[in-house]
Amino acid sequence: MTNPPSSAYLSELFSLDGRVAVVTGGSSGIGRAIAGALARAGASVVIVARREAELAAAVADLEAYGCRAAWVSADLSSREGVRAAAEDVVKSFGEPDILVNSAGINLRPPMGELGDDVWDATMAVNLEAPFLLGERFGPGMAERGFGRIIHVSSQQAHRAFVQSGAYGVSKAGLEALARSQAEAWSPHGVTCNTLVPGFVMTPLNTRISSDPERVASLAARTMIGRNGLAEDFAGAAVFLASAASAYVTGQALFVDGGFSTH
Repeated sequence: MTNPPSSAYLSELFSLDGRVAVVTGGSSGIGRAIAGALARAGASVVIVARREAELAAAVADLEAYGCRAAWVSADLSSREGVRAAAEDVVKSFGEPDILVNSAGINLRPPMGELGDDVWDATMAVNLEAPFLLGERFGPGMAERGFGRIIHVSSQQAHRAFVQSGAYGVSKAGLEALARSQAEAWSPHGVTCNTLVPGFVMTPLNTRISSDPERVASLAARTMIGRNGLAEDFAGAAVFLASAASAYVTGQALFVDGGFSTH
């Protein structure tokens, strides 16, 4: 029995069969939801994060769906750690076709108290690691004629609130990085884009999500009337990772329930 025309068409547009994806920060929050979406769309997925127990649990969940998945425990706060992780990644399924940079740290003291240590740590994980991973994998994608680089940004790349500090600067830089990568590699079939969340109930936002009044006020700023969930990013991630987005590059796609339109 052959697949109906609609199934064949959707598969041609969105299937990730035969693709290899790397997702940093893929053991929790938005990264975990994206890793799951890419794997269930057919990609072999390698998750990169620090905590081995969380990594193993995330991979076990994917394998329960019949997906191909592996994990690499890594410290993305140093150049040596990022480069070691990149070499470990390819041991599982080979060179990646898709790179998702979702790992991030959220250290936001008041601006007057922001020291060198917070600045350096934030830039290392949130901006330098995506740059280094792009430098490692982007040229290979270009040589093969297909690649997808997806960064997870933040509202604070565009507006200051909740003590944006170094965090907002790092995310603004990440969106600029996507444009620079697109300029370099999109002529060779590699698209580079960012996903911009609104307020999403993830472990990274525990400081805010523990305040019910703040959570309600943020939900009220959306047009949909609720805050984001990690699974809201599944469809957008598959779109940006697939053939469907071949003519979309250097862009910031807001997945925020209309938060940014006010």
